[in-house]
Amino acid sequence: MSQPPPIFVTEPHLPPLDEFLPYLERIWASKRLTNGGPFHQQLELALAEYLGVEHLSLFANGTLALVTAMQALRISGEVITTPYTFAATSHSLLWNGIKPVFVDVDPTTCNLDPERIEEAITPATTAILPVHCYGIPCDVERIEHIADTYGLKVIYDAAHAFGVRQGGESILRHGDLSVLSFHATKVFNTFEGGAIICPDAKIKQRIDYLKNFGFADEITVVAPGINGKMNEFGAAIGLLQLKHIDTVLSARAAIFERYRDAFDAIPTLHLQTVPDTVDWNHAYCPLFVHAEHGASRDALFEQLKSANIHARRYFYPLISSFPMYRSLPSATPDRLANANRLAEQVICLPIYPSLDASEQQRVIDVVLRSSR
Repeated sequence: MSQPPPIFVTEPHLPPLDEFLPYLERIWASKRLTNGGPFHQQLELALAEYLGVEHLSLFANGTLALVTAMQALRISGEVITTPYTFAATSHSLLWNGIKPVFVDVDPTTCNLDPERIEEAITPATTAILPVHCYGIPCDVERIEHIADTYGLKVIYDAAHAFGVRQGGESILRHGDLSVLSFHATKVFNTFEGGAIICPDAKIKQRIDYLKNFGFADEITVVAPGINGKMNEFGAAIGLLQLKHIDTVLSARAAIFERYRDAFDAIPTLHLQTVPDTVDWNHAYCPLFVHAEHGASRDALFEQLKSANIHARRYFYPLISSFPMYRSLPSATPDRLANANRLAEQVICLPIYPSLDASEQQRVIDVVLRSSR
């Protein structure tokens, strides 16, 4: 018997191709492919307005944006961060010669535990790099209080947090900088891409210099910059994607709620908890499989795979277990008990706008069978 068609953990939303062709024609006519062309300028303004932020600087990808954010604020020494995230978070520190200091996460939000942050501060600490994991906001008020008390910078890895609001306000307005990813797997994509959210025009100007080799004009180099610019193709697709984003977010929310309805009565499974004050983007669908469940998380992963359903164990293994980090004193498992437990339990289920009800039911059926 042949297998049913594959279902992947995500699938990028792409607008109708005929809507993109006029953008391509304008690029062909102008021959402006990069270096801050008209679509690039339009997208920066349009995203800042949609997201409810003051200033935004576009990047070729979110990792370059993270690396540049550290440079922009002249971060050095030690930075407190989470082991429960994608590799780019900590890699951006190593690329800047900064020592990551891992602290444990809150077992409900999967975000940095503020109590652990304060315990980890040393004279070498210069900043905190939290992640709004799965798009669920960090405890921004407590983190801000800690940063103010100890004179630390805060850079949020907000790769998952496009469009997320808390108490009616964009979560991206917190911290000294926030960094977004527009990778193909994200709720808003420009194929590849990213951005830094800036609180004022002065820091945006420095970031814009840094992402363009440090050039202030054609003969003046003011900083040791890199090439981090988004090209016109990415910016054009971003402008078109923005027209469809509310429909995309609504579709993702409906899929998540169908999962919640299906699993709500199973005490050995739970989906990500979303605070009442948060307007979430449903960036992921993390399902946590308790030890008492009929099948282990890894057994469920294999059962889904056998059904041609490709879920992902985000985030397993922890970054702190990678060879370049595991020798750090902060990387020992006993210091990261919550993060280790979550990493052993989590499996992210397929969620994307084009996932239809019958495909989702295939996923649900496998998960329900695992509880028997």
